[in-house]
Amino acid sequence: MNLRLASLLLAVLTMAACSEQKAPESATPATPAATAPAATTAPAPTAATPAPAATPVAAEPEAPNTNPIVPPQGPEPVAGTDYEEIAGGQPYLPLDGKIEVVEVFGYVCPACASFHPVVSEWEKKLPADVRFTYVPAPFGPEWIPYAKGFYVAESMGLVKRSHDALINAIHAQHTMPGEGDKPDEQKIANFYAGYGANAAQFLAAMNSFAVSSKVNRGKQFMLRAGVEATPTLVINGKYRVTGGRGWEDKLRIADHLIARERAAAGKGG
Repeated sequence: MNLRLASLLLAVLTMAACSEQKAPESATPATPAATAPAATTAPAPTAATPAPAATPVAAEPEAPNTNPIVPPQGPEPVAGTDYEEIAGGQPYLPLDGKIEVVEVFGYVCPACASFHPVVSEWEKKLPADVRFTYVPAPFGPEWIPYAKGFYVAESMGLVKRSHDALINAIHAQHTMPGEGDKPDEQKIANFYAGYGANAAQFLAAMNSFAVSSKVNRGKQFMLRAGVEATPTLVINGKYRVTGGRGWEDKLRIADHLIARERAAAGKGG
């Protein structure tokens, strides 16, 4: 891909909006900021003074995944209608032999909040050969701080404990900034402090080079996969789910594409 084409794709990506399947909402995310907002209570890291590393928080060990492989239900998905094949598509992260399911999402996205309880129940039933991964979309000023916060929380082992609560705080309780609200990095750091993080360290880590690199990596994955709205599911980096008459139907399509990848790898089920 030449530089001119990559720049054009990035311009399209920044104009993408959170889209809800049944009742689309008009949303116009602002163009992503070139730099993150300045921290108000902790200095941004510089080349001479690296940001302090966020200290991981101890997490409870997870029970082994014993979910059975279940054949997909319903009709086979149709290319061009239910999904798009991604030319030369690659997974977001190394798979260790597992089939990757990425949900590109945004914490401030109303459709993602609607999709979340459905996809969460589906995720709990995925067999051990499938890995579910979140990639936060940095579509605009309200989205970027949450994307940065996600990667810091991920490095600390806090996502599973805090993910549902953050969505609830934004969309149900309205105690955290949402779409159209002024971004507030300090408030995000304070939120994660409620889960054991040090707020000052968390805020500094949000503005670190390491986190900026992760945000850019997620953005590049979205460009390669052709993701222009949220929520979007990408299977093994090869298929982008585009259809479905509702959230459950979108997951039916994903089930079939997962089974297709399992068969291509010569696995049973």
